[in-house]
Amino acid sequence: MSQQDVEIILVRRWASMLIMPVFLAGANGDLLYYNEPAERLLGKRFEESGPMPVEEFGAIFDTRDEQGNAIPASELPLGVALIHRRPAHGQVRFKALDGVWREIQVTGLPLEAQGGRHLGALAIFWEAEPS
Repeated sequence: MSQQDVEIILVRRWASMLIMPVFLAGANGDLLYYNEPAERLLGKRFEESGPMPVEEFGAIFDTRDEQGNAIPASELPLGVALIHRRPAHGQVRFKALDGVWREIQVTGLPLEAQGGRHLGALAIFWEAEPS
């Protein structure tokens, strides 16, 4: 991974102190970080997976809507935040890295810096309440 903007370093540090799951992606969509609470939902420690290109992590998760239809990465809240630079929220079902299906609520937020610099996006998520 290349050198990161100071804002990304600070967001990563902030996320590491939260008790809610946070996923951080760079402007090109590459996975930069996910915190310890996210590890439990994603099924793998960040130290084991590490940063990865968008193509790799996009192929790892089988993400579905409530009817069981595949959701393209560009339509997920994180994808909307990255591509359209606007917040998005939704409920998705995904197969975690440990093979367990989980249903989550997720909010994607674009990360914009001074001078109009697009830094990427972050997703904050939590397990959905059982229906």
